[in-house]
Amino acid sequence: MVREQFEGKRWALPARVYAGAPEVFVGSSYDAEGFEWLLTQLKYRKDPEISSEGTYARIGDEIIFRTRDFNFWDKAEKSHEVRAQFQEGQVILLEDIGSGASLPILRMEPVQIGSFYPARHEDRVIIKLDQAPDVLLKALFASEDHSFYDHHGVSLRGILRAVWVNLRAGGIVQGGSTLTQQLVKNFYLTSERTWWRKLNEIVMSIILDARFSKDEILEAYLNEIYLGQDGARAVHGFGLASQYYFARPIEDLRLHHTALLVSLVRGPSYYDPYKYPDRVLKRRNLILDEMVDQGFIPEEDAVEAKSHPLDVVTDPHQSGGRYPAFMDLVRRQLQKEYRPEDLTSEGLHIYTTLDVHVQRQLQDAMATNLTLMEKSPKSKHLESAAIMTRRGTAEIVAMSGSRDPEASGFNRALDAVRQIGSLYKPVVYLTALQQSGRFTLTTPLQDTPIEIRNPGSVWDPKNYDGKVHGVIPLYKALAHSYNLATVHLGMEVGVAQTAQTLKELGVERKVDLVPSLLLGTASLSPFEVTQMYQTIAGDGFLTPLRSIQAVVSTEGKILQKYGLDVRQTVDASSVYLLNAALKEVLRSGTARPAYNYLPQNMDAAGKTGTTNDLRDSWFAGFTGDYLGVVWVGRDDNQSAGLTGAEGALKVWASTMKKVSHESLELEKPDDVSLIWVDGAHSGQGCIELPFVQGTGPASASGCGGHSEPE
Repeated sequence: MVREQFEGKRWALPARVYAGAPEVFVGSSYDAEGFEWLLTQLKYRKDPEISSEGTYARIGDEIIFRTRDFNFWDKAEKSHEVRAQFQEGQVILLEDIGSGASLPILRMEPVQIGSFYPARHEDRVIIKLDQAPDVLLKALFASEDHSFYDHHGVSLRGILRAVWVNLRAGGIVQGGSTLTQQLVKNFYLTSERTWWRKLNEIVMSIILDARFSKDEILEAYLNEIYLGQDGARAVHGFGLASQYYFARPIEDLRLHHTALLVSLVRGPSYYDPYKYPDRVLKRRNLILDEMVDQGFIPEEDAVEAKSHPLDVVTDPHQSGGRYPAFMDLVRRQLQKEYRPEDLTSEGLHIYTTLDVHVQRQLQDAMATNLTLMEKSPKSKHLESAAIMTRRGTAEIVAMSGSRDPEASGFNRALDAVRQIGSLYKPVVYLTALQQSGRFTLTTPLQDTPIEIRNPGSVWDPKNYDGKVHGVIPLYKALAHSYNLATVHLGMEVGVAQTAQTLKELGVERKVDLVPSLLLGTASLSPFEVTQMYQTIAGDGFLTPLRSIQAVVSTEGKILQKYGLDVRQTVDASSVYLLNAALKEVLRSGTARPAYNYLPQNMDAAGKTGTTNDLRDSWFAGFTGDYLGVVWVGRDDNQSAGLTGAEGALKVWASTMKKVSHESLELEKPDDVSLIWVDGAHSGQGCIELPFVQGTGPASASGCGGHSEPE
């Protein structure tokens, strides 16, 4: 048993999951406070001297910091000492202090956002013996095993001393164990204090010492010894303990750090530096004295080390529950290609697309706005779900499955299937605009009463405002989300054809082909809605949503890369026309309140959605750099008392205000022309609209000419 387990796979190593690497550049959306928050997530330490990697100092709106070396899945990044300055929520200076040169972009190491643990919830960072600082080995020999390289796994002198103490006490109160015995106890046995367990420990230690070299035993000890508890996670080995307590790689530890870690060997609970700092300080200093007594260090080194405080990080906790919705998505996507045991035992490094800065802003916007909404007596017990992506790549940068950012369980972002209401209307209008010979943005629509007879019933939809608006241009009907005009248009192009367009936008779920589908009786999850709008925002190119960039083995070998998978499924010219109308939703239509948050010069496009009895409040929209979908409602499907503009839009706009800095600039296809038309009937005067060439009207009198040749 000793030989087979020691020679086989010794440890189950959890997969480590990382967020996307923060990329900082002049103009990126950080203020000094937000960037300092990012550094704390990366476990950087305040240090005015910037004495090592992973340290920083802040003076007002300037932060000086030293990044860590990091081996990414695509290349290695070296450490930099950097000066950053911030103003009005943006980086205005990024300078390499060593060279004095401006940095065009700084790629920092990613935040570890979670792990997939084995059943015993053990965690460790494997180190080789030659990585262990010499002073660490000396501290272990001085305090735990004076004669490690001389005995045969067991020290008779130590056992006799322990036996005498235990006989006097009437039980086992002292171990007298060698490093080999401690390894056996951790690796093979339990910690119960019985004579039988102790006898097994002695016999197995002798066998281990006989079959394996001292260096092999010592290396295993350095990785196995139990040194702390982080919630459900057991901290094993000096490699992980160094990161946990000091946020440093083991090679960067100083003498006082090393002595503290060795103090924990006798009992990490008893010598917990956070609960019992005086106790562990006394133990640390005793180890330093023992190192002097045995000639391992000079006395002046011990005196200098004793002058330091414990120097542990303020918050060592590595939360495994900060991003449960996103971690759930990553797990689901990985399980399609990896066995569960691979994810919990092979030490994989999983690099994801999450942006912790965007995630933070989304969570803050959700918490703040839902609390304000619930001050109204009509809106109680609200819940929410949201997804944010990079518009150009379909990478998911933030995801929330609940208003409680750490709530696990039901993931509303993936599994809450709710009616989408008016979010379906762009599908109807896109279906029409693909028939450019029949429909343009100025095609007149009838916003008048309509009755549709079904077997055994008559459906007579109404506008939300209870009014009829007569003959109106197509773009205005969409901007103001008029139900009657939409139903007239949808019946003309065909309900089934709109469902086909929905599929082309990336939604695989089947929908009922009934007239009410035109007003959004289809039930979809926020994830499916995001995929649909991602295709719209992507100019008709379907790009599957991504949460993972790469999977790397514990040896650094790339096992899988997840690149872009793009294919055009919808005519680009038709989508361009649709997006022009969706911009009007924000400028003059139902989403006008977005500009209570966004800068007036920032263009964006999107659509509000509200279902019957105000049960569901939706908004889906995009700027130049980000797309977001937000749902607000109640789990019991009762009325939330909110329209799309009163609920979801506020969460979306609050988030975009903090993270988005690119105005939406649509890429015009070659076969589209921009023409000024009379928008008086919309209350807008002249308005510039796109038309597929050959379909546009003559320029209206007083509105100037074509923006370009027709």
